[in-house]
Amino acid sequence: MSGHSKWATTKNKKAAIDAKRGKMFAKLIKNIEIAARMGGGDPDGNPTLYDAIVKAKKSSMPADNINRAVKRGSGEEAGAASYETIVYEGYAPAGVGLIIECLTDNRNRAAADVRSTLTKSNGSLATTGSVSFNFERKGQIVVPSEGVDFDKLFEVAAEAGADDVKDEGEVYTVITGPSDMVTVREALQKSGIDYDSADLVMEPKSEIDLSADDARKVVKLIDNLDDLDDVQNVYSNWTASDEVMAQLDTEE
Repeated sequence: MSGHSKWATTKNKKAAIDAKRGKMFAKLIKNIEIAARMGGGDPDGNPTLYDAIVKAKKSSMPADNINRAVKRGSGEEAGAASYETIVYEGYAPAGVGLIIECLTDNRNRAAADVRSTLTKSNGSLATTGSVSFNFERKGQIVVPSEGVDFDKLFEVAAEAGADDVKDEGEVYTVITGPSDMVTVREALQKSGIDYDSADLVMEPKSEIDLSADDARKVVKLIDNLDDLDDVQNVYSNWTASDEVMAQLDTEE
């Protein structure tokens, strides 16, 4: 799991109680609306919607907000925006590669905001393919480690077809192939193992080990990109030593 992924996991725990809750909810609502639009409003028959709803619930989103988002996405209620997916590639300081996924109803605004944010932090947009070649699509299931036996989790996940299970301290991260994620997630549930989120992510094939100073700059840029209304996900290929990660955590 990349340094950014570890950092994002830590930040997501704090997000439910900080001032960014509104932005987080807006992104979760977009995911629910898109999932309902693409696969229908019944979560039992739409695994993508099911996982989007679980993630929203784990983030303490009120049930009424979730239900309205499902209805808008499925067309049962009016008011759903017409979003399109746009993916930008870019570079952060120290040559760190970035994959920036947007869901937007205004392509020009999204492009301008992403470009401006990168430029202000000494980053830059990259040509299509120049960064993404170093990433691959994977399924990622995040399981809270408290009360969960790692060996049992590993056994259940492996038998269901998972690629790997990583101990990240407060959470375990189950890595799967894109088409295996739902099967593995369902196997965990049948075994009584709860999960916080199940998402398709972009995982780096190789990573850049950063100093504390460079990591600080990259984290700030990624945070600024995450704050943009049109940005849904930012993936990167930075990592850092445990000492540097601990230092960043104390500064947060």
